[in-house]
Amino acid sequence: MKAVLAYSGGLDTSVIVKWFKEHFQAEVVTFCADIGQEEELDGLEEKALRTGAAEHHTLDLVEEFARDYIYPMMRSGCLYEGQYLLGTAIARPLIAKAQVELAERTGSDTVSHGATGKGNDQCRFELTYAALAPELQVIAPWKMTRFREAFPGRAEMIAYCRDHGIPVEASLKKPYSMDRNLLHISYEAGILEDPWFDPTTPENRDMFKLSASPEEAPDQAECVELEFESGDCVAIDGARLSPGALLKRLNALGGKHGIGRVDMVENRFVGMKSRGVYETPGGTILHVAHRQVESLTMDRDLMHLRDSLSPKYAELVYYGFWFAPEREALQALIDESQKHVTGTVRLKLYKGNVITCGRKSPVSLYDPHVASMESVASAYDQNDAEGFIRLQALRLKARHYAQRRKQ
Repeated sequence: MKAVLAYSGGLDTSVIVKWFKEHFQAEVVTFCADIGQEEELDGLEEKALRTGAAEHHTLDLVEEFARDYIYPMMRSGCLYEGQYLLGTAIARPLIAKAQVELAERTGSDTVSHGATGKGNDQCRFELTYAALAPELQVIAPWKMTRFREAFPGRAEMIAYCRDHGIPVEASLKKPYSMDRNLLHISYEAGILEDPWFDPTTPENRDMFKLSASPEEAPDQAECVELEFESGDCVAIDGARLSPGALLKRLNALGGKHGIGRVDMVENRFVGMKSRGVYETPGGTILHVAHRQVESLTMDRDLMHLRDSLSPKYAELVYYGFWFAPEREALQALIDESQKHVTGTVRLKLYKGNVITCGRKSPVSLYDPHVASMESVASAYDQNDAEGFIRLQALRLKARHYAQRRKQ
């Protein structure tokens, strides 16, 4: 057996490398997708090889992640359960796709991941494997009874690493888990499993890595202008940037001003509720700005149709169906709706808030003559409203006379 393992260098995947070799006599190829983890990637290859990997691959996927995954999702305007910008969920299909491609290049017959059997990530990885390479064998140690019996907790995993000379920095004192990429950082488990626990207090706020607390953010607001073309942000304050570079810049701006923190109890695909804390500074700014350009340039009924589909799109991403035909069909409709979402929005960033200060577009549907409350000649005749309302009211009157009056 030759297996490609999605490898982060953390406690779980470090243990899995060695355990794989012991129990399957497997040749293990470790793989890490660079999707913006920054310093977390330092020394990863050396660590993987010292742990027992036959070879290691770290692939730079930052721009692909931004261009082909984050940006298409942002065009949908979606939020999972009205709050979550899907930073972890949108990364998994790209990681799994790159893993499958690496398996083919290295002649591997198996893929593996370290996702827990209680979470969403197992679904996202394995549904992607099924969509792109169903012939590959999938081994998920956390769903194997013998693995869980060997490692019922972190103490046993740390002891295993110590006994086998596996270099890990994990300790029993780490109070939560975190996952970082270009779009966000997520925090869950440990002390966060108590939904009443407050991570924003002065003694706990060091948990956050990407953003200042709003209380400690600058007292001076900062304005920024974002330019969009066909639904995608292409420039900040007149400087054109690639999608990856643009998100990095927005992360710095948003983080400075305490923007993009979300603390929620969400409904996992596997059926349970789970508490997650997220930092998405750049994505939050992008989400707000995109909507403001749409407000000028999208037809009303087209916008309402797209908005009615956004929750479904969010579900598909959250559950792991990125490579499913229904997501691809929705994407086609969404991309069609974005053809004229072109313009500029001016935002003020201040202590956790993204405040809209103006928007403009060369293809704006806003007509000040039509909208004006002053007596300005336009294509809109207020006398027409009388007949319009009379026709809209016809069914309401009919219901009243035929049904409500008899109650």
